[in-house]
Amino acid sequence: MYKHILVAADGSEHSVRTAERAAELALLQGDGEVTIVYVVDGEQSKSDVLAEGNKSLIDQRRHERLEPVEKILKDKQVPFHVEIKHGEPGPTIVNYANEENFDIVIIGSRGLNTLQEMVLGSVSHKVAKRANCPVMIVK
Repeated sequence: MYKHILVAADGSEHSVRTAERAAELALLQGDGEVTIVYVVDGEQSKSDVLAEGNKSLIDQRRHERLEPVEKILKDKQVPFHVEIKHGEPGPTIVNYANEENFDIVIIGSRGLNTLQEMVLGSVSHKVAKRANCPVMIVK
C-alpha cells in the first residue's frame, strides 16, 4: 500500500521522528522505499552562502543536517535516497510529491523555522491541503 514513501526533512527534531514512522511503514510493506526531500528556501540559501561561501561546503552542511534522518533508515535497513530541491518548502514538496506519484508523504508538524511557520502558515498544513496522496503529520 505505501511502497513509495516521501519524507520531508529539514534536520529538525520533528523530521527525525518522521524518519522513524517512515521506516516502520516501509518495513511493514516489506519492500517500501523512502525518498528524503530537503527543500532549501531562498533565505536559507542566502544564509548558507554567507556562512560558508564554498559550494562544496554548503552541500556538505546540507547533507549533515539530514544525517540523523539517514541514520535511522540505515540502521533499520530501509532503502532510501535523498533529493535536495530549491524553492518555497510547502509548494516544492507538494509539486514533487504529486509529480512523482508517492503513496504517502510524511512530514513533521514543525520545522526549524517556527517563526516563518507562524507568520506564513505551516508547511505541513500546506502539504496536507494540496498533496494528491495521504499525508501523515508527525508531532
